[in-house]
Amino acid sequence: MQIPIESMNLMMLNVGCATHHADWNWQKVCSPFIRIFYILEGEAMLHLPEEDVRLKPGFMYIIPAFVIHSYECHGVFKLYYIHVYEGYKNEIDLLETYELPTEVRAGKSFERLFAYLSTQHPDARLPDSDPKCYDTSAQTSDYVERYMNMELWEKMELRGFMLIIMSQFIKGAKPRIWTSDERMKRVIRHIHEHIANEIKVTELADVASVTKTYFIRLFKQVFSQTPVQYINRKKVERAQLLLFTSDCSVKELSYRLGFSDYSYFIRLFHKITGITPLEYRKQLKV
Repeated sequence: MQIPIESMNLMMLNVGCATHHADWNWQKVCSPFIRIFYILEGEAMLHLPEEDVRLKPGFMYIIPAFVIHSYECHGVFKLYYIHVYEGYKNEIDLLETYELPTEVRAGKSFERLFAYLSTQHPDARLPDSDPKCYDTSAQTSDYVERYMNMELWEKMELRGFMLIIMSQFIKGAKPRIWTSDERMKRVIRHIHEHIANEIKVTELADVASVTKTYFIRLFKQVFSQTPVQYINRKKVERAQLLLFTSDCSVKELSYRLGFSDYSYFIRLFHKITGITPLEYRKQLKV
């Protein structure tokens, strides 16, 4: 299963070069956009939920949206960074379809590419290295507005560069197991297309053309979670994006995502993210 290039709606929010002196030590960072780094000098540690990665010069690294991670730096550390926003959509996205490598080797041509982007877009530099200073809905709205006001040729150029950068991660990517199963492809597509509705397991079993009991067993075997757990996680991710990009109330948001029980939605959000929807929105307004 392949994602059509035309559906890869990648929007650059930030780009720039940063030099740190043992001060790149932010903890439990989680954002609704993709982070990509190109390391120029020094080393640092990236702590992800399932692995610790040593960041080294001459390599690019990617951190998907909504992944909680931390940084650790004990000396001089210089890097280029770029933040890419996908927005929200019903289509299955790139990171859902492929298991991307966190690290890829990148030559001098990519260093020049990042340098060019940084020079051409000085207003896209981060105001501070602390995520709390830029990882807010207001700040991101400003960056999105800046992008939308660009000339067509600028957007085309940025889109081309984004595809070149992402191609390096796709080169070493592996299709996720479910992409080889036509039944699971139909099911995942159905979930994404109906994420704003109440989705029943029996409904998904019908989409897969199997019995409910067999479907639950098959889904758990492929995704290492139950269909309900997967659906809830996707609904909470959509809720995070809506909290980030809209001013609708939490109650309205819960109804827009197919929850008839407002209090259940709050409990579910807290269970998955560790905080309530209101606390999450409050963090974004800092």
